[in-house]
Amino acid sequence: MGRVAGKVALVTGAARGQGRAHAVRLAEEGADIIAVDIAGPVATVPFPGATEADLAETQALVEKLGRRIVTSRTDVRDGAALTRAVADGVAELGRLDVVVANAGIFGMPGKLWEMSDELWQTTIDVNLTGVFHTIRAAVPHLLATGEGGSVIITSSAAGLKGVPNYGNYAASKHGVVGLARTLAMELAEHRVRVNTIHPGNVDTDMIINDTTFRVFRPDLEHPAKSDVEDSFTATNLLPIPWVEPRDISHAVLWLASDEAKYVTGVVLPVDAGMNAK
Repeated sequence: MGRVAGKVALVTGAARGQGRAHAVRLAEEGADIIAVDIAGPVATVPFPGATEADLAETQALVEKLGRRIVTSRTDVRDGAALTRAVADGVAELGRLDVVVANAGIFGMPGKLWEMSDELWQTTIDVNLTGVFHTIRAAVPHLLATGEGGSVIITSSAAGLKGVPNYGNYAASKHGVVGLARTLAMELAEHRVRVNTIHPGNVDTDMIINDTTFRVFRPDLEHPAKSDVEDSFTATNLLPIPWVEPRDISHAVLWLASDEAKYVTGVVLPVDAGMNAK
């Protein structure tokens, strides 16, 4: 216990799914949390967005662990608002040591040459520009401690390979790898480490929804979760369809902790062997 004790971590997309799991896992190990989420719908996303109640639930879970948390309903596409939200959180909690740039979307499927401008741009704006905004808002606070820090950016298995029907998503997740590798070089002299994690199939609303199910089982009008398990399993080396959000959080915690104090500029797949297949 206490692997990030005394640290403050910013987590974007913290209202549910992987973001909530990361916030809770870091809090379990002693971190206080700045939790940011749009907590609302995003155009082009074919399932309900996170809600204010979801963000409140994340807050309750962190507080139950005896840790402090500051929440903000903020869209990572709004750079000025995000900068204010991070500054407000640091002002209340006193410092910033860890950044988990996790907020992202997985929109409607479509071939690249048939994709609308809105579908393309919304994905890039959230998944890539949103990470840029997060870095720009957070890095000055990391540097202010003078003690180093850790930046962890959520990419995807799709940040290491192509994904038919989701070219916009793959492009955005490849993009954050270039951002992270450059940032790792720029921040190394300050002992701030920068790495990307690459989840495969994760059991969250992002893939557990009717639209994604129909991509995997176009032969069924309304496929259920049980109908797509074999199809999802076929994408992995390990014989499982998907991992749990907490499985990704263990990797986030490791990268945030001093156990990874010499790890920077790397890509870390947590994907049940998807990219090795």
